[in-house]
Amino acid sequence: MSENKSPTWGYSLPSTLLLMVPFDLLASLAMDVYLPVVPQMPAALVTSPTIIQLTLSVYLLILGLGQLLFGPLSDRIGRRPVVLGGAGAFALASLLLAITSSGGQFLVLRVIQAMGASAALVGTFATVRDVYADRPESATIYGVFSAILAFVPALGPILGAVVALTLGWRAIFALLGVIAVLALVRAWPRWHETRPRAASKQRPRLASILRNGAFWVYTLGFGTAMGSFFVFFSIAPRVLMDGAGWSQMAFSLAFASAAVAMILTTRVIPACVKRWGIQGCFVRGSCTLATGAMVLAALSASTAPGFVTFVMPMWLMCVGIVLVVSVTANGALGDFADAAGTAVALYYAIQSLIVSGVGTLSVLMFNGATPWPLVAYSLAMSTASLVGLAALRRRSA
Repeated sequence: MSENKSPTWGYSLPSTLLLMVPFDLLASLAMDVYLPVVPQMPAALVTSPTIIQLTLSVYLLILGLGQLLFGPLSDRIGRRPVVLGGAGAFALASLLLAITSSGGQFLVLRVIQAMGASAALVGTFATVRDVYADRPESATIYGVFSAILAFVPALGPILGAVVALTLGWRAIFALLGVIAVLALVRAWPRWHETRPRAASKQRPRLASILRNGAFWVYTLGFGTAMGSFFVFFSIAPRVLMDGAGWSQMAFSLAFASAAVAMILTTRVIPACVKRWGIQGCFVRGSCTLATGAMVLAALSASTAPGFVTFVMPMWLMCVGIVLVVSVTANGALGDFADAAGTAVALYYAIQSLIVSGVGTLSVLMFNGATPWPLVAYSLAMSTASLVGLAALRRRSA
């Protein structure tokens, strides 16, 4: 495969992360960084609270579905124009959001901002697939990216509150725009094209991707891991602040500790992949996630939720989450070097449907003010992932 990659990439892993992380970080931050100021925005923009709420949901929708457009586009025209074009659209929309005075304009600009974020994400992940598919560094990169996607939306509103209190709510979007411009300026001379040469000569193999068993098993595993953190994020405020009476600061620190557990785990991922391989890490990560859920269930059955009984089991689950997400991309996309953009787009779109659909259903079916939605989701989905992998192994054998 090396002959199909750009010979000029040549960056070290730290340099690659410095180049790519800002786009992943911005796409995640923009989801809900302005949540703390949502109540005051209808008056500021002379619009209804419904329109402002719609700007939150439409961003998430476009971010996910837009990848189905930009994935095949990156296979056709290349990763570089999709990444840089998306970053430019995100930066421009963010700066205009900071000065808009109409609710309708705000909604349209949020659509453009989401499309830019979606394009930048697809191009970034497709570049990782092109350059690092057969190298252990890919596990570290995917682990870092997935950790960002998991914990930044939780910490983003805290940042938004601080910025709004000091500089006003419009400064939140100005900050996003400035960071995006800086990231774009840095990437422009450095982001080389990595699309395999054969990709431009072939139509994206959508049907073959959807028929691939490994794609579905590892995408399910990705949805399992990210969905577990989504459910944790969804129920934690009610469990710890409403139920256990924690302060906002205590909750924020506890939540941050889960993010730290994920970040620390990423440091040992290359050694784990080298020792156990993709399937070995997938199995161990899924089992660790399920074990954490069982520990949480045992503690929740006998003790009220608290730091030891709710947060610490989540640390174990976070280790499992990172082990899984660090290898699922390579497992799901490994057969699609000539259509990595399309495969990446489907991978993330299907994962988002699993997370939002099954994750939300678990919170609704069980008491969202208790740990049980997290227990149910993580146990059921981890079991399904392991069963799927076992079936895939039998079929391969």
